[in-house]
Amino acid sequence: MAIFVTGGAGFIGSQFIRDWIGKYPAQPVINFDNLTYAGNLENLAEIASHPGYEMVRGDICDAQEVLRAIPQGCDAIVHFAAESHVDRSILNAAEFVRTNVLGTQILLDAARARGVRRFLHISTDEVGGSIESPRLFDEASPLNPSSPYAASKTAAEHLVRAAVHTFGLDAIITRTSNNYGPYQFPEKLLPLAISNAMESQPIPVYGDGLQVRDWIHVADNTRALRMVLEKGRPGATYHIGGRNPRTNRDVLRAVLRILGRSGELLTPVADRLGHDRRYAVDCSLIEKELGWRPEIGFEEGLRQTVDWYRENAAWVESARSGEYRNYYHRLYGRKLAS
Repeated sequence: MAIFVTGGAGFIGSQFIRDWIGKYPAQPVINFDNLTYAGNLENLAEIASHPGYEMVRGDICDAQEVLRAIPQGCDAIVHFAAESHVDRSILNAAEFVRTNVLGTQILLDAARARGVRRFLHISTDEVGGSIESPRLFDEASPLNPSSPYAASKTAAEHLVRAAVHTFGLDAIITRTSNNYGPYQFPEKLLPLAISNAMESQPIPVYGDGLQVRDWIHVADNTRALRMVLEKGRPGATYHIGGRNPRTNRDVLRAVLRILGRSGELLTPVADRLGHDRRYAVDCSLIEKELGWRPEIGFEEGLRQTVDWYRENAAWVESARSGEYRNYYHRLYGRKLAS
């Protein structure tokens, strides 16, 4: 299976590529990434010289670039590329509409033009909006996005479903809950908290910190994605969750316990505009149809994650300072635009 991965230099995309090459070393992988601030090629250093791996820098919103990069008869497109940080979407929604909506449509068009066998679209549990306890968000629940980011991902999902209905494209949507693990960009909650706690710096907490999220280790998520890609039902939507609903404050306290730091580091800040209170996905369908279940318990996974950040201080510093962008120059002799 030859696969074309968009956004493969990001947190989840790079984990997917590393895992895929580890499992299928003879199968070619093209990583198509525009290498914006969230694309870090250091995440893929261990497989950069693998003979089946190819890195192509390109913009999913440029139809000609996309068509040039996708080989005719490619087996699958795995579409991670997206603007994904809610705070950034509140400041500049237009870029999210461009990348997440227009970019997805261009990829769908290219998939048909190149005869791609399967299109796997990576979405988010945030398209369901805030879910009141004790309800769960399942695949048949109405979509009710609350942020510009979630609204753009909802629009992208509708375009994927339209391609299935109108053109018979073999496409599948996955919605995943909060991922955590190694190589996550430091602006996100857990890597920011871990890095600040290691330096005994304040850890910002939105509002009262009682927002509930379901946490899944990134390796459990990418294992689910492989199973969906290989065995999923055409046209289906699958929810991927860790069955680990916890408040943000409880998650941050767990980080502090592992690092032996004081709870006084938790520092309340003004709440995010329109902040959803609770996400909770029902992942029964993927468990029933594909036999997938999360294997990494939250306590074990969180300790592994904290240990990784402690042992990879150079990666953290490179990501925080922006030095990681020079890695592209060292590999290809060209600098990235700032």
